[in-house]
Amino acid sequence: MAFIKNQILTLEIESLSSDGNGVAHSEGQAVFVPGTAPGDTAEIRIVKPMKTYAFGRVEKILTPGPGRIATDCPVAGPCGGCGLRHISYETECAAKTRFVQDAFARLGKLDVPVLPVLGAPALDRYRNKVQLPVGTDENGHLTTGFFAGRSHRIVSCADCKLQPEWMNQLAARACTLLEQAGATAYSEEGHTGLVRHLFMRQGWHSGQRLLCFVLNGKTLPQESALCQTLQQEFGLTTILVNENTAQTNVILGAHTRTVLGPGTIEDTLAGVALRMGVHEFYQVNTPAAEILYGKARAYAALQPDDFLLDLYCGMGTIGLSMLPDCRRLLGVEIVPQAVEGAKATAARLGLPAEKADFRCQDAGAAAAQLAAEGLHPDVIVVDPPRKGCDEATLQAIVQMAPRTLVMVSCNAATAARDARWLTEHSYRALEVQPVDLFPRTRHVECVVKFIRQC
Repeated sequence: MAFIKNQILTLEIESLSSDGNGVAHSEGQAVFVPGTAPGDTAEIRIVKPMKTYAFGRVEKILTPGPGRIATDCPVAGPCGGCGLRHISYETECAAKTRFVQDAFARLGKLDVPVLPVLGAPALDRYRNKVQLPVGTDENGHLTTGFFAGRSHRIVSCADCKLQPEWMNQLAARACTLLEQAGATAYSEEGHTGLVRHLFMRQGWHSGQRLLCFVLNGKTLPQESALCQTLQQEFGLTTILVNENTAQTNVILGAHTRTVLGPGTIEDTLAGVALRMGVHEFYQVNTPAAEILYGKARAYAALQPDDFLLDLYCGMGTIGLSMLPDCRRLLGVEIVPQAVEGAKATAARLGLPAEKADFRCQDAGAAAAQLAAEGLHPDVIVVDPPRKGCDEATLQAIVQMAPRTLVMVSCNAATAARDARWLTEHSYRALEVQPVDLFPRTRHVECVVKFIRQC
C-alpha cells in the first residue's frame, strides 16, 4: 500500500523500536508512532509517508495497552528526554531487553544469550549531572529547560523528575538572580547574549555540589555577590565559570576558572575515591553504574597475576575498581583532564606507576602501539563512545590476544556490530547483560563478555 499524508488509520501497537517509538503495521508495512505503548489500539494520523514505511502521530487512544500508565510530567512529550514515561517500568525493562536482543540478533547476526535487563535502583531523581540551556520564555524572563527533539528550541521545565530537586530549585533561583543582575540568555541565531548553560553536578555518596556557569564571555555581572548567595542558599561546595565564546553547539569551552570553593567535588564510584570538575566523564546514575561496573568486573574474572588494559578509560574508574583483582593496570583515554584525574586518583590511593598507569592517547593508536611493543594484556576492558570502537582498536585488541575481553557499551547497535567483527577474528561472545542506567528514557547500556578461541 502507499501511505498518504494525514490519512488516519486504526492500528495496534505491537512493540517498541530501539528509539522508543511504537511499531504497528498496516498491510505489512511498518508505522512508527511516538508516545505509544505495546498493546495500544489507537487512531494514528500519518505525518510522514515513506515508500515502505511511515511515521504517525496519535490522534486518539481507543484501547490502552496493559503497560500504559499516566504520564506524570507535563512536558514529557515536547521535551523528549523521558521517552518512556508513559509506560510501566516492567514494560520498559522488557522493551530494553528486546532492544539489546534485536541488535545482537539482527545487526550482529549472533546467537548469543542476552540476559534480562538489570533494573535501576531508582526511577526518578537519579541523575548526578545536568546541563541546562538558558533561554528566554514568552514573557521575556530567563528560563531553563531542555531542547525539544531535533531542535534547539528550549522547552521550559520547572521540575525535571530525573534530577534531584535541589538542581531544579537552583536553576530557578539562578535565573531570577541573573535577570536581576542584568545578565542575558545566549542566542544561537545571533551569537549574542551571555549565559549559555547551567552545569550542575553532585557527588552521589558525598553529597557535595558543583555549579558551573557556561558563558559567552568571561564574567557574570555582580558575579561575587550572585555566587555567594547561591552557595549559601544551596550548600554548594564549589562554583565555576566556563568560557565558551565559540559559535558551536558544544556545551563547554576549554577554559574554566574557580569562583568559590576548591574547583572540584569528591565522590566514590564502585569503591574508587574520585575528584571531578566539569570536563571529566562520569556516569550520571551512580548506583546503577555500580551495578554495571560490578557486572564488568565479574565478566573480567581477573587473576592475581593478570595485566589489565582499560581502553577509553575516562577517569579510570572501571580499571581502578578491578585493580584489587590483578597485578597491573594500564588505562588509555584521549581527554587530558580525565587522564590527569585518573593519575591523581591513583596517586591518592598510593599506587605506583608500575601498578596503575594512564596514558593520554587515542584508544586505537594506543592499542596499536602496545601491540607493536609486544605487550599482551591478559584482560582488556573497553568502554567506547556511542560510535563504538574503530577498526584499528579492534585489530590491535586481536593482535594483543587477551584471554578475555569485556565490552561496556551505551549503544547496543554499535556493540553488536563490533561483536560481529570480533567473532570473525578469533573471539567468541559468551553473554550479554543489559543494564538500565537511564530509567524512563530509551537508552540502555550493556556489558558483553568475549573469550579468545585458540
